[in-house]
Amino acid sequence: MNVPQARMGQNYRCRSHLAIAPVGGKMSRNRRFLLATTTALGAVAFAAMSFPALAQNAPFRPVTDADLLNPDPADWLMINRTYDEQRYSPLDQINRENVGDLRLAWSRGLPRGAQETTPIVHDGVMYLVQPGSGLLALNATNGDTLWEYWRDIPRAAVEFVGDAETARTKSIAIYQDMIYYATPDGYLTALGATDGEMRWQTKVFETDGEAEHTGGMIIADGKVITNRTCEKQSGCFIAAHDAITGELAWKFYNTAQSGVDGESWGSVPPGERIASSWGIPGSYDPERGITYWGVSNPKPYTRLSRHGSAEDIPEVAPADLYSNSTVAIDIETGELKWYYQHVPGDDWDADHLHERTLITTIFNPDPQVVKWINPNIPRGEEHDAVVAVGEGGGLFVLDRGTGEFLWAIPFPYDVPEFHISDIDVETGRTHINWNNVFKKDGDRVLNCFHNTRSFWSTAYDPTRNALYIPFHDSCLDMTANLAAPSGWGPRIGVMRPGSDPEKFLSIAKVDLSTGHIDILYS
Repeated sequence: MNVPQARMGQNYRCRSHLAIAPVGGKMSRNRRFLLATTTALGAVAFAAMSFPALAQNAPFRPVTDADLLNPDPADWLMINRTYDEQRYSPLDQINRENVGDLRLAWSRGLPRGAQETTPIVHDGVMYLVQPGSGLLALNATNGDTLWEYWRDIPRAAVEFVGDAETARTKSIAIYQDMIYYATPDGYLTALGATDGEMRWQTKVFETDGEAEHTGGMIIADGKVITNRTCEKQSGCFIAAHDAITGELAWKFYNTAQSGVDGESWGSVPPGERIASSWGIPGSYDPERGITYWGVSNPKPYTRLSRHGSAEDIPEVAPADLYSNSTVAIDIETGELKWYYQHVPGDDWDADHLHERTLITTIFNPDPQVVKWINPNIPRGEEHDAVVAVGEGGGLFVLDRGTGEFLWAIPFPYDVPEFHISDIDVETGRTHINWNNVFKKDGDRVLNCFHNTRSFWSTAYDPTRNALYIPFHDSCLDMTANLAAPSGWGPRIGVMRPGSDPEKFLSIAKVDLSTGHIDILYS
Protein backbone atom coordinates (compact mmCIF):
# COMPACT_ATOMS: atom_id res chain seq x y z
CA MET A 1 0.00 0.00 0.00
CA ASN A 2 1.26 3.49 -0.77
CA VAL A 3 2.13 5.63 2.21
CA PRO A 4 -0.40 8.48 2.40
CA GLN A 5 1.20 11.90 2.35
CA ALA A 6 0.42 14.99 4.39
CA ARG A 7 -1.49 17.84 2.80
CA MET A 8 -0.33 21.25 3.90
CA GLY A 9 -2.38 24.31 4.72
CA GLN A 10 -5.83 23.29 3.46
CA ASN A 11 -8.95 24.50 5.29
CA TYR A 12 -12.53 23.26 5.47
CA ARG A 13 -15.79 24.92 6.26
CA CYS A 14 -17.95 23.71 9.13
CA ARG A 15 -20.72 21.41 7.96
CA SER A 16 -22.23 20.16 11.25
CA HIS A 17 -22.36 20.87 14.95
CA LEU A 18 -21.52 17.69 16.87
CA ALA A 19 -20.02 18.35 20.31
CA ILE A 20 -16.78 16.74 21.49
CA ALA A 21 -14.98 16.67 24.81
CA PRO A 22 -13.57 19.91 26.30
CA VAL A 23 -9.95 20.31 27.32
CA GLY A 24 -8.19 22.91 29.44
CA GLY A 25 -4.70 24.35 29.31
CA LYS A 26 -2.32 27.22 28.62
CA MET A 27 -1.10 27.74 25.10
CA SER A 28 1.99 29.81 25.78
CA ARG A 29 4.21 30.70 28.70
CA ASN A 30 2.47 34.01 29.29
CA ARG A 31 -1.12 33.44 28.10
CA ARG A 32 -3.68 31.00 29.42
CA PHE A 33 -6.78 29.79 27.65
CA LEU A 34 -9.70 27.52 28.33
CA LEU A 35 -10.38 25.52 25.19
CA ALA A 36 -13.76 24.21 24.11
CA THR A 37 -14.01 22.05 20.99
CA THR A 38 -16.95 21.22 18.78
CA THR A 39 -17.15 20.40 15.09
CA ALA A 40 -16.70 24.13 14.78
CA LEU A 41 -13.48 24.13 16.77
CA GLY A 42 -13.06 27.18 18.99
CA ALA A 43 -11.14 28.76 21.83
CA VAL A 44 -12.28 31.24 24.43
CA ALA A 45 -10.29 33.67 26.55
CA PHE A 46 -10.70 36.80 28.65
CA ALA A 47 -11.77 39.77 26.60
CA ALA A 48 -8.79 41.86 27.70
CA MET A 49 -6.19 39.31 26.60
CA SER A 50 -4.02 39.69 23.53
CA PHE A 51 -2.89 36.71 21.51
CA PRO A 52 0.76 36.71 20.43
CA ALA A 53 1.46 34.81 17.22
CA LEU A 54 3.21 31.47 17.49
CA ALA A 55 6.91 31.92 16.83
CA GLN A 56 7.32 30.66 13.27
CA ASN A 57 11.02 29.83 13.58
CA ALA A 58 11.08 28.49 17.13
CA PRO A 59 12.75 25.06 17.22
CA PHE A 60 10.46 22.16 18.06
CA ARG A 61 10.97 20.88 21.61
CA PRO A 62 10.71 17.06 21.64
CA VAL A 63 8.39 15.49 24.21
CA THR A 64 10.43 13.27 26.51
CA ASP A 65 9.55 10.57 29.01
CA ALA A 66 10.13 13.17 31.73
CA ASP A 67 7.59 15.48 30.06
CA LEU A 68 4.96 12.74 30.04
CA LEU A 69 5.65 11.92 33.69
CA ASN A 70 5.47 15.55 34.79
CA PRO A 71 3.89 17.67 32.05
CA ASP A 72 4.23 21.42 31.86
CA PRO A 73 0.93 22.98 33.01
CA ALA A 74 0.96 24.82 29.68
CA ASP A 75 0.62 21.53 27.79
CA TRP A 76 -2.04 18.84 27.44
CA LEU A 77 0.03 15.89 26.22
CA MET A 78 -2.46 13.02 26.51
CA ILE A 79 -6.21 12.47 26.63
CA ASN A 80 -6.52 12.96 30.40
CA ARG A 81 -3.42 15.17 30.76
CA THR A 82 -1.50 12.85 33.10
CA TYR A 83 -0.87 9.11 33.48
CA ASP A 84 -3.14 8.97 36.54
CA GLU A 85 -6.09 10.17 34.41
CA GLN A 86 -7.15 12.72 37.00
CA ARG A 87 -7.77 15.45 34.39
CA TYR A 88 -6.62 18.00 36.93
CA SER A 89 -4.98 21.21 35.72
CA PRO A 90 -2.84 23.23 38.17
CA LEU A 91 -3.56 26.43 36.21
CA ASP A 92 -5.44 28.96 38.32
CA GLN A 93 -5.94 32.09 36.23
CA ILE A 94 -9.48 31.05 35.33
CA ASN A 95 -11.61 30.71 38.46
CA ARG A 96 -15.22 30.92 39.59
CA GLU A 97 -14.98 34.70 40.00
CA ASN A 98 -13.92 35.45 36.42
CA VAL A 99 -15.10 32.48 34.36
CA GLY A 100 -18.11 34.53 33.27
CA ASP A 101 -15.77 36.96 31.53
CA LEU A 102 -14.56 34.40 28.99
CA ARG A 103 -15.15 35.39 25.37
CA LEU A 104 -14.64 33.69 22.03
CA ALA A 105 -11.04 34.08 20.83
CA TRP A 106 -11.33 32.17 17.54
CA SER A 107 -13.23 29.39 15.84
CA ARG A 108 -12.88 27.36 12.67
CA GLY A 109 -14.87 24.75 10.85
CA LEU A 110 -14.10 21.05 10.66
CA PRO A 111 -15.37 18.49 8.11
CA ARG A 112 -18.70 16.78 8.61
CA GLY A 113 -18.66 13.61 10.67
CA ALA A 114 -18.23 11.98 14.06
CA GLN A 115 -15.87 13.71 16.50
CA GLU A 116 -14.96 12.10 19.83
CA THR A 117 -11.30 13.10 20.17
CA THR A 118 -9.73 15.17 22.92
CA PRO A 119 -7.03 17.34 21.28
CA ILE A 120 -3.47 17.41 22.60
CA VAL A 121 -1.42 20.59 22.99
CA HIS A 122 2.34 21.14 23.07
CA ASP A 123 4.16 24.49 23.06
CA GLY A 124 1.25 26.38 21.56
CA VAL A 125 0.37 23.82 18.87
CA MET A 126 -2.90 21.89 18.99
CA TYR A 127 -3.16 18.48 17.32
CA LEU A 128 -6.53 16.84 16.71
CA VAL A 129 -8.33 14.25 14.61
CA GLN A 130 -10.53 15.54 11.82
CA PRO A 131 -13.75 13.72 10.91
CA GLY A 132 -13.11 11.70 7.78
CA SER A 133 -9.80 10.16 8.91
CA GLY A 134 -7.45 13.11 9.04
CA LEU A 135 -5.15 14.92 11.44
CA LEU A 136 -4.82 18.66 11.88
CA ALA A 137 -2.10 20.77 13.52
CA LEU A 138 -3.15 24.29 14.50
CA ASN A 139 -1.60 27.40 15.94
CA ALA A 140 -3.61 27.30 19.17
CA THR A 141 -3.44 31.07 19.64
CA ASN A 142 -5.41 31.85 16.47
CA GLY A 143 -6.58 28.58 14.88
CA ASP A 144 -4.38 28.85 11.78
CA THR A 145 -3.47 25.61 10.02
CA LEU A 146 0.12 24.43 10.36
CA TRP A 147 -0.33 21.13 8.53
CA GLU A 148 -2.95 18.53 7.63
CA TYR A 149 -2.81 14.80 7.01
CA TRP A 150 -5.49 12.81 5.23
CA ARG A 151 -5.70 9.07 4.82
CA ASP A 152 -7.45 7.11 2.08
CA ILE A 153 -9.48 4.31 3.65
CA PRO A 154 -9.71 0.99 1.74
CA ARG A 155 -13.17 -0.25 0.84
CA ALA A 156 -12.91 -3.24 3.21
CA ALA A 157 -12.40 -0.91 6.16
CA VAL A 158 -15.13 1.49 5.03
CA GLU A 159 -17.64 -1.37 4.88
CA PHE A 160 -16.94 -2.15 8.54
CA VAL A 161 -16.80 1.35 10.05
CA GLY A 162 -19.69 2.62 7.92
CA ASP A 163 -17.91 5.37 6.04
CA ALA A 164 -15.05 7.77 6.58
CA GLU A 165 -17.35 10.27 8.28
CA THR A 166 -18.32 7.80 11.02
CA ALA A 167 -14.74 6.65 11.70
CA ARG A 168 -13.83 7.89 15.16
CA THR A 169 -11.22 7.62 17.88
CA LYS A 170 -10.90 8.98 21.41
CA SER A 171 -7.29 10.20 21.37
CA ILE A 172 -3.97 10.63 19.61
CA ALA A 173 -0.54 10.88 21.25
CA ILE A 174 2.76 12.77 21.09
CA TYR A 175 6.28 11.54 21.88
CA GLN A 176 9.71 12.85 20.89
CA ASP A 177 8.99 14.63 17.58
CA MET A 178 6.13 12.40 16.43
CA ILE A 179 2.33 12.40 16.53
CA TYR A 180 0.66 8.97 16.72
CA TYR A 181 -2.67 8.07 15.17
CA ALA A 182 -4.54 4.74 15.09
CA THR A 183 -6.31 4.71 11.72
CA PRO A 184 -9.72 3.26 10.77
CA ASP A 185 -8.06 0.80 8.35
CA GLY A 186 -6.13 -0.97 11.10
CA TYR A 187 -2.77 0.79 11.14
CA LEU A 188 -0.78 2.56 13.84
CA THR A 189 0.97 5.55 12.26
CA ALA A 190 3.67 7.97 13.38
CA LEU A 191 3.82 11.40 11.73
CA GLY A 192 6.32 14.22 12.05
CA ALA A 193 5.02 16.70 14.61
CA THR A 194 6.28 19.68 12.61
CA ASP A 195 5.18 18.68 9.10
CA GLY A 196 2.74 15.76 9.22
CA GLU A 197 4.99 13.58 7.07
CA MET A 198 4.78 9.82 7.57
CA ARG A 199 7.64 8.38 9.66
CA TRP A 200 6.33 4.82 9.89
CA GLN A 201 3.17 2.77 9.94
CA THR A 202 2.48 -0.76 11.11
CA LYS A 203 -0.47 -3.06 10.57
CA VAL A 204 -2.27 -3.79 13.85
CA PHE A 205 -5.25 -5.83 12.63
CA GLU A 206 -7.00 -6.83 9.43
CA THR A 207 -9.89 -4.82 8.02
CA ASP A 208 -12.41 -7.57 7.24
CA GLY A 209 -14.73 -6.76 10.14
CA GLU A 210 -12.21 -7.85 12.77
CA ALA A 211 -11.87 -4.60 14.73
CA GLU A 212 -11.98 -0.79 14.60
CA HIS A 213 -9.77 1.81 16.26
CA THR A 214 -12.49 3.55 18.28
CA GLY A 215 -10.42 3.81 21.47
CA GLY A 216 -7.20 5.71 21.52
CA MET A 217 -3.77 5.43 23.06
CA ILE A 218 -1.28 6.37 25.71
CA ILE A 219 2.50 6.35 25.44
CA ALA A 220 4.29 4.84 28.42
CA ASP A 221 7.69 3.23 28.89
CA GLY A 222 8.54 4.02 25.26
CA LYS A 223 5.50 2.09 24.00
CA VAL A 224 2.36 3.16 22.17
CA ILE A 225 -0.49 1.29 23.88
CA THR A 226 -3.76 1.17 21.95
CA ASN A 227 -7.28 -0.19 22.44
CA ARG A 228 -10.16 -0.89 20.04
CA THR A 229 -13.61 -2.30 19.49
CA CYS A 230 -13.84 -5.77 17.97
CA GLU A 231 -16.30 -8.10 16.25
CA LYS A 232 -14.04 -11.18 16.17
CA GLN A 233 -12.00 -12.69 18.99
CA SER A 234 -8.78 -12.21 17.01
CA GLY A 235 -9.25 -8.44 17.17
CA CYS A 236 -10.10 -8.22 20.88
CA PHE A 237 -6.82 -7.06 22.36
CA ILE A 238 -4.83 -4.20 23.86
CA ALA A 239 -1.53 -3.79 22.00
CA ALA A 240 1.83 -2.17 22.74
CA HIS A 241 4.23 -1.10 19.97
CA ASP A 242 7.69 0.41 20.21
CA ALA A 243 7.19 4.17 19.89
CA ILE A 244 10.35 4.67 17.81
CA THR A 245 10.24 1.70 15.44
CA GLY A 246 6.61 0.59 15.45
CA GLU A 247 7.55 -2.99 16.27
CA LEU A 248 5.01 -5.01 18.26
CA ALA A 249 6.02 -5.38 21.92
CA TRP A 250 3.03 -7.35 23.22
CA LYS A 251 -0.68 -8.05 22.94
CA PHE A 252 -3.09 -8.62 25.80
CA TYR A 253 -6.25 -10.42 24.69
CA ASN A 254 -9.41 -9.18 26.41
CA THR A 255 -10.99 -12.63 26.73
CA ALA A 256 -9.48 -15.49 28.73
CA GLN A 257 -8.63 -18.42 26.46
CA SER A 258 -7.45 -21.17 28.80
CA GLY A 259 -6.92 -22.24 32.40
CA VAL A 260 -9.23 -21.36 35.25
CA ASP A 261 -9.99 -17.93 33.80
CA GLY A 262 -10.87 -19.50 30.45
CA GLU A 263 -13.32 -21.86 32.14
CA SER A 264 -15.40 -18.81 33.10
CA TRP A 265 -16.80 -18.84 29.54
CA GLY A 266 -18.49 -22.20 30.02
CA SER A 267 -19.06 -23.97 26.72
CA VAL A 268 -18.26 -20.99 24.46
CA PRO A 269 -15.27 -21.94 22.23
CA PRO A 270 -12.16 -19.74 22.65
CA GLY A 271 -12.46 -18.34 19.13
CA GLU A 272 -15.98 -17.06 19.82
CA ARG A 273 -15.22 -15.17 23.04
CA ILE A 274 -15.63 -11.46 22.35
CA ALA A 275 -15.17 -8.43 24.60
CA SER A 276 -13.66 -5.18 23.41
CA SER A 277 -11.81 -2.30 25.04
CA TRP A 278 -13.32 0.37 22.80
CA GLY A 279 -13.44 3.31 25.21
CA ILE A 280 -11.22 5.87 26.91
CA PRO A 281 -7.61 4.58 27.09
CA GLY A 282 -6.07 3.29 30.30
CA SER A 283 -3.84 4.78 33.01
CA TYR A 284 -0.24 4.02 34.02
CA ASP A 285 1.58 3.70 37.35
CA PRO A 286 5.30 4.23 36.58
CA GLU A 287 6.41 3.13 40.06
CA ARG A 288 4.69 -0.24 39.77
CA GLY A 289 5.19 -0.62 36.04
CA ILE A 290 1.48 -1.39 35.61
CA THR A 291 -1.02 -0.02 33.10
CA TYR A 292 -4.73 -0.24 34.01
CA TRP A 293 -7.48 -0.71 31.44
CA GLY A 294 -11.19 -1.40 31.34
CA VAL A 295 -12.76 -4.13 29.22
CA SER A 296 -16.35 -3.83 28.01
CA ASN A 297 -19.32 -6.20 27.95
CA PRO A 298 -19.17 -9.60 26.23
CA LYS A 299 -20.81 -10.10 22.83
CA PRO A 300 -23.50 -10.95 21.84
CA TYR A 301 -25.11 -8.90 24.58
CA THR A 302 -27.28 -11.52 26.29
CA ARG A 303 -26.39 -14.74 28.07
CA LEU A 304 -29.03 -16.51 25.99
CA SER A 305 -27.28 -15.53 22.75
CA ARG A 306 -23.76 -16.28 23.99
CA HIS A 307 -24.42 -19.48 25.91
CA GLY A 308 -27.84 -20.78 24.93
CA SER A 309 -28.92 -20.59 28.56
CA ALA A 310 -28.64 -17.94 31.26
CA GLU A 311 -27.60 -20.67 33.71
CA ASP A 312 -24.61 -21.85 31.64
CA ILE A 313 -22.38 -19.50 33.64
CA PRO A 314 -22.68 -18.43 37.29
CA GLU A 315 -24.43 -15.33 38.55
CA VAL A 316 -21.42 -14.55 40.76
CA ALA A 317 -18.03 -13.44 39.44
CA PRO A 318 -16.06 -14.70 37.64
CA ALA A 319 -18.04 -15.25 34.44
CA ASP A 320 -17.04 -14.44 30.84
CA LEU A 321 -13.62 -13.09 31.84
CA TYR A 322 -12.26 -10.49 31.32
CA SER A 323 -15.45 -8.74 30.22
CA ASN A 324 -16.56 -5.80 32.38
CA SER A 325 -13.28 -5.96 34.28
CA THR A 326 -10.38 -3.81 35.35
CA VAL A 327 -7.20 -5.46 34.10
CA ALA A 328 -3.75 -4.57 35.48
CA ILE A 329 -1.11 -5.29 32.84
CA ASP A 330 2.68 -5.44 33.21
CA ILE A 331 4.03 -2.61 31.05
CA GLU A 332 7.12 -4.59 30.00
CA THR A 333 5.62 -7.97 29.15
CA GLY A 334 1.89 -7.45 28.64
CA GLU A 335 1.18 -10.14 31.23
CA LEU A 336 -1.85 -9.88 33.51
CA LYS A 337 -0.94 -8.88 37.08
CA TRP A 338 -4.50 -9.00 38.41
CA TYR A 339 -8.09 -8.45 37.37
CA TYR A 340 -11.32 -7.38 39.06
CA GLN A 341 -14.69 -8.16 37.47
CA HIS A 342 -17.38 -5.53 38.01
CA VAL A 343 -20.26 -7.49 36.41
CA PRO A 344 -20.19 -11.28 35.84
CA GLY A 345 -21.72 -12.48 32.57
CA ASP A 346 -23.34 -9.18 31.56
CA ASP A 347 -26.81 -9.33 29.98
CA TRP A 348 -27.44 -5.70 28.94
CA ASP A 349 -24.24 -4.00 27.65
CA ALA A 350 -23.33 -2.47 31.03
CA ASP A 351 -19.84 -1.46 29.78
CA HIS A 352 -17.56 -1.17 32.80
CA LEU A 353 -14.64 0.33 30.88
CA HIS A 354 -13.18 3.84 30.27
CA GLU A 355 -10.61 5.61 32.42
CA ARG A 356 -9.05 4.00 35.50
CA THR A 357 -8.26 6.97 37.73
CA LEU A 358 -5.27 6.55 40.04
CA ILE A 359 -5.39 8.28 43.43
CA THR A 360 -4.01 8.02 46.96
CA THR A 361 -6.70 8.19 49.64
CA ILE A 362 -7.51 7.43 53.26
CA PHE A 363 -9.88 4.48 53.69
CA ASN A 364 -12.87 5.82 55.62
CA PRO A 365 -16.11 4.97 53.75
CA ASP A 366 -19.27 6.01 55.57
CA PRO A 367 -21.60 2.99 56.01
CA GLN A 368 -24.56 5.37 55.95
CA VAL A 369 -23.91 6.13 52.27
CA VAL A 370 -21.56 3.38 51.00
CA LYS A 371 -23.40 0.12 50.36
CA TRP A 372 -20.43 -2.24 50.05
CA ILE A 373 -17.35 -1.87 52.29
CA ASN A 374 -14.51 -4.35 52.84
CA PRO A 375 -14.60 -4.99 56.63
CA ASN A 376 -11.00 -6.24 56.68
CA ILE A 377 -9.43 -2.90 55.72
CA PRO A 378 -8.38 -0.80 58.75
CA ARG A 379 -10.02 2.60 58.83
CA GLY A 380 -7.61 5.48 58.43
CA GLU A 381 -5.22 3.37 56.36
CA GLU A 382 -3.76 5.07 53.28
CA HIS A 383 -4.17 3.28 49.97
CA ASP A 384 -2.93 3.78 46.44
CA ALA A 385 -6.21 3.12 44.67
CA VAL A 386 -7.69 2.78 41.21
CA VAL A 387 -11.20 4.18 40.73
CA ALA A 388 -13.61 2.98 38.04
CA VAL A 389 -17.05 4.34 37.12
CA GLY A 390 -19.09 2.11 34.80
CA GLU A 391 -20.79 3.51 31.73
CA GLY A 392 -23.95 1.90 33.08
CA GLY A 393 -23.29 3.12 36.62
CA GLY A 394 -21.51 1.85 39.69
CA LEU A 395 -18.38 3.30 41.31
CA PHE A 396 -15.60 0.99 42.52
CA VAL A 397 -12.48 1.75 44.56
CA LEU A 398 -9.78 -0.96 44.41
CA ASP A 399 -6.26 -1.31 45.77
CA ARG A 400 -3.94 -0.37 42.94
CA GLY A 401 -1.22 -2.87 43.77
CA THR A 402 -3.30 -6.00 44.31
CA GLY A 403 -6.81 -5.34 42.97
CA GLU A 404 -8.26 -5.93 46.44
CA PHE A 405 -11.80 -4.64 46.80
CA LEU A 406 -12.05 -1.56 49.07
CA TRP A 407 -15.57 -0.21 48.59
CA ALA A 408 -18.28 0.42 46.00
CA ILE A 409 -21.59 2.22 45.54
CA PRO A 410 -24.41 1.67 42.99
CA PHE A 411 -23.82 5.10 41.41
CA PRO A 412 -25.72 7.27 40.70
CA TYR A 413 -28.59 5.86 42.78
CA ASP A 414 -29.36 2.67 44.70
CA VAL A 415 -32.44 1.21 42.99
CA PRO A 416 -33.82 -2.36 42.72
CA GLU A 417 -33.20 -2.34 38.96
CA PHE A 418 -29.44 -1.75 39.36
CA HIS A 419 -27.50 -4.37 37.38
CA ILE A 420 -25.45 -5.50 40.41
CA SER A 421 -27.54 -7.03 43.20
CA ASP A 422 -24.78 -7.60 45.74
CA ILE A 423 -21.04 -7.77 46.42
CA ASP A 424 -19.31 -10.20 48.77
CA VAL A 425 -17.46 -7.47 50.64
CA GLU A 426 -14.68 -9.72 51.93
CA THR A 427 -13.77 -11.15 48.53
CA GLY A 428 -15.13 -8.40 46.28
CA ARG A 429 -17.02 -10.92 44.13
CA THR A 430 -19.93 -9.22 42.40
CA HIS A 431 -23.42 -10.70 41.87
CA ILE A 432 -25.35 -9.96 38.71
CA ASN A 433 -28.95 -8.84 39.28
CA TRP A 434 -30.57 -12.20 38.52
CA ASN A 435 -34.07 -10.70 38.50
CA ASN A 436 -33.09 -8.71 35.41
CA VAL A 437 -31.34 -11.55 33.54
CA PHE A 438 -33.19 -12.81 30.43
CA LYS A 439 -34.31 -16.39 31.04
CA LYS A 440 -36.00 -17.00 27.66
CA ASP A 441 -36.41 -15.42 24.26
CA GLY A 442 -38.84 -12.49 24.35
CA ASP A 443 -38.26 -11.61 28.01
CA ARG A 444 -38.43 -7.87 28.64
CA VAL A 445 -36.69 -6.10 31.53
CA LEU A 446 -35.99 -2.64 32.87
CA ASN A 447 -32.33 -2.42 33.86
CA CYS A 448 -30.52 0.49 35.49
CA PHE A 449 -28.52 2.33 34.54
CA HIS A 450 -28.02 2.88 30.80
CA ASN A 451 -25.10 4.91 29.45
CA THR A 452 -25.57 7.00 32.58
CA ARG A 453 -22.07 8.50 32.34
CA SER A 454 -21.52 7.38 28.73
CA PHE A 455 -17.88 7.99 27.81
CA TRP A 456 -17.96 11.52 29.18
CA SER A 457 -14.74 12.22 31.04
CA THR A 458 -14.61 12.31 34.81
CA ALA A 459 -12.22 14.62 36.68
CA TYR A 460 -10.49 14.35 40.05
CA ASP A 461 -9.45 17.22 42.33
CA PRO A 462 -6.56 16.05 44.57
CA THR A 463 -6.96 19.11 46.80
CA ARG A 464 -10.47 17.94 47.74
CA ASN A 465 -10.05 14.18 47.17
CA ALA A 466 -13.19 14.45 45.05
CA LEU A 467 -14.20 12.83 41.78
CA TYR A 468 -16.56 14.79 39.52
CA ILE A 469 -18.88 12.72 37.32
CA PRO A 470 -21.34 13.95 34.67
CA PHE A 471 -24.33 11.63 34.31
CA HIS A 472 -27.92 11.37 33.22
CA ASP A 473 -30.65 9.47 35.04
CA SER A 474 -31.37 6.89 32.35
CA CYS A 475 -32.30 3.19 32.46
CA LEU A 476 -32.75 0.56 29.75
CA ASP A 477 -35.96 -1.01 28.47
CA MET A 478 -34.73 -4.12 26.63
CA THR A 479 -36.17 -7.30 25.14
CA ALA A 480 -34.25 -10.52 24.44
CA ASN A 481 -34.31 -11.48 20.76
CA LEU A 482 -32.40 -14.62 19.76
CA ALA A 483 -33.05 -13.92 16.08
CA ALA A 484 -30.95 -10.74 16.21
CA PRO A 485 -27.14 -11.00 15.96
CA SER A 486 -26.83 -8.69 18.96
CA GLY A 487 -29.24 -10.79 21.05
CA TRP A 488 -31.62 -7.94 21.71
CA GLY A 489 -34.44 -5.91 20.25
CA PRO A 490 -36.18 -3.64 20.80
CA ARG A 491 -33.86 -1.73 23.15
CA ILE A 492 -34.29 1.87 24.24
CA GLY A 493 -33.11 4.23 26.95
CA VAL A 494 -35.83 5.51 29.28
CA MET A 495 -36.00 7.75 32.31
CA ARG A 496 -35.63 5.96 35.64
CA PRO A 497 -39.04 5.31 37.20
CA GLY A 498 -39.80 8.00 39.76
CA SER A 499 -36.99 10.28 38.62
CA ASP A 500 -37.35 14.04 38.33
CA PRO A 501 -37.46 15.11 34.64
CA GLU A 502 -36.11 18.50 35.69
CA LYS A 503 -32.97 16.80 37.04
CA PHE A 504 -32.21 14.37 34.22
CA LEU A 505 -28.68 15.65 33.58
CA SER A 506 -26.40 16.21 36.56
CA ILE A 507 -22.84 16.55 37.81
CA ALA A 508 -21.95 14.63 40.96
CA LYS A 509 -19.07 15.20 43.37
CA VAL A 510 -17.94 12.04 45.19
CA ASP A 511 -15.63 12.14 48.22
CA LEU A 512 -13.24 9.23 47.60
CA SER A 513 -12.47 8.74 51.27
CA THR A 514 -16.00 8.70 52.70
CA GLY A 515 -18.11 7.99 49.61
CA HIS A 516 -20.37 10.99 50.22
CA ILE A 517 -22.10 12.22 47.06
CA ASP A 518 -23.16 15.80 46.38
CA ILE A 519 -25.18 16.67 43.28
CA LEU A 520 -23.63 19.99 42.26
CA TYR A 521 -25.74 20.73 39.22
CA SER A 522 -28.87 19.38 37.54
